[in-house]
Amino acid sequence: MLVTMIHNTEQKAPPQSTGFVGYSYPDDETCELYDGVDCDNQDIVNAIDGTLRTCCYNATKYGAAGVDNGAYLYADAPVIHAAMTKPDGLTPFPNAIVFNWATIFVLAFGNLAALDFQARCMASKTPRVAVTGCLIAGCLTFLVGIPFSYLGAITRTYYGPDTARASFETDTCSTILELPTCALWNPDSLAFLKLLTHEAPPVLGAWCLVGIVAASMSTCDGAILAMGTVFSHNIMRNVGGCVTKKSLLMIARLASVPFALIAAAIASLHKSTGYLLIVAFDVVLASVVVPLFGCFYTKKPSPLAALLSILAGATTRVILQFALPRDGFLIAPFNYPEFMNVGPAASSLYPSFFDEPIDARWDPSEEKCDEVQFNDWSGVDSLVSPVVGLIVFVSVQFLERNGPLIAFKEGGLFEGYLKDGQGGDLGKNQGDEESDSEIQGGEGETSLNVTARAGEEEE
Repeated sequence: MLVTMIHNTEQKAPPQSTGFVGYSYPDDETCELYDGVDCDNQDIVNAIDGTLRTCCYNATKYGAAGVDNGAYLYADAPVIHAAMTKPDGLTPFPNAIVFNWATIFVLAFGNLAALDFQARCMASKTPRVAVTGCLIAGCLTFLVGIPFSYLGAITRTYYGPDTARASFETDTCSTILELPTCALWNPDSLAFLKLLTHEAPPVLGAWCLVGIVAASMSTCDGAILAMGTVFSHNIMRNVGGCVTKKSLLMIARLASVPFALIAAAIASLHKSTGYLLIVAFDVVLASVVVPLFGCFYTKKPSPLAALLSILAGATTRVILQFALPRDGFLIAPFNYPEFMNVGPAASSLYPSFFDEPIDARWDPSEEKCDEVQFNDWSGVDSLVSPVVGLIVFVSVQFLERNGPLIAFKEGGLFEGYLKDGQGGDLGKNQGDEESDSEIQGGEGETSLNVTARAGEEEE
């Protein structure tokens, strides 16, 4: 349905601005596209490349009322490849390239330690089923996610800065945009929902909304149930003597109630809940992802190395959260003119690209726009913290190559537990299989059962 909507949309992304009376075009290509006419003033300079803008809006063809707001000097596109490789890839607009790459890294690796994701893997009948399920889910994610990403450009076509619905902050200026006033566009936070409910065919828009709600509910209930299970298994089980193996399932169910209430309270108070999802993956990436990999890819993983790695990564993340500069725009500072934030209104004259006499046009060298460089290092902390955890883990693992530096007490919090049929010295909790299987999903096998049987098959 999304593909059908994208295919039937006339404009996949906003084109070059047609403009209005007095608007000068930035290059010959745009001039030819819109049959521009010679400007009355031939001394208009393009602030981006220094060339002359001698071709202007054709009022005879398009009318005196104008077509758009002149917001796009160059055509927009559904995918701008330079945005992921060059800091100035979105010129004349700033590019949050550091934060975008950090977000991709956080979602890719932080999700490996997500409780709901692990619960689905543990519920698989065999390791092969788990791997196959993950591969199929990844392919389906691409099939659904890529069309949704294309809808962003279509949304800008209907609700972007070049439309009649656009609004701008009056008391703002920008040198690179050549605007002494009205330089800051106020995007509509509900633009995507309006696209689905007003511009898309009713059936397609409704099904897209249903899909969004269903995906949100699936993520929420999976996380809440996983937290209840972890609270029962990993916390209450270790509270000496007050919990029996028969009461674990009931504790998991009861714990889900306060977790659900807390989740509802957070969602009602914080509008950008999607950002909180990134924060959640950021937390687990900084702390537990390195020990998780170490558990599988070292011959004899060290509990001390895992513990210190968690503490080092989490501590680094907390320190950098307050130590790094943040202005709230999520844009790292680069030495490009695109990375200057808007300043207060600089002049009451016409913008410098208007076809007006030079005395009536704004001269940024005479009336400067008081701009401040973007300075937000969000994302660097997300990348540095797991690196610190990895260094600590490898260092402690190396120091303990001939024996543990600290011997943890048997029967303590760091001792694992096995289920019936797994044997070994850690079998003091044998008999828990029935209760644990119920918590993990009814009669299905638990992850430890799967691991044990996989080892037997390899032998």
